[in-house]
Amino acid sequence: MDKKYTCYCGLYCENCDVKLKVEPASKVLYEEMQKLGFEEIIQFFPDGEKFWSFLKGMSTGGICISCREGSGNPACKIRLCAQEKNVEMCAFCDSNPCEHFTELLEGYSFLKDHTF
Repeated sequence: MDKKYTCYCGLYCENCDVKLKVEPASKVLYEEMQKLGFEEIIQFFPDGEKFWSFLKGMSTGGICISCREGSGNPACKIRLCAQEKNVEMCAFCDSNPCEHFTELLEGYSFLKDHTF
């Protein structure tokens, strides 16, 4: 397990559908569009150059690592709290579990039965 993919809340980003499905799909799309010559005509599409840059970056380097490494929602309450308290993960915080997990558990309902 690579620690850089572990979020403050304890989720592991390497298990995320973006990492498992979207990034590999973006690589296939980018390669297919390259074969068809889209690189030469992409500027003729609305926001084509921005799209091409995003797709290329996503297919070669991925789009995120973890919130601890700078990816994710910069306004995440859990992230902000952990940074403010200077804790590596919420599991090491004296206030854990706290009210910040309400939103997380709403977004990841399967966690409700497996935490705390």
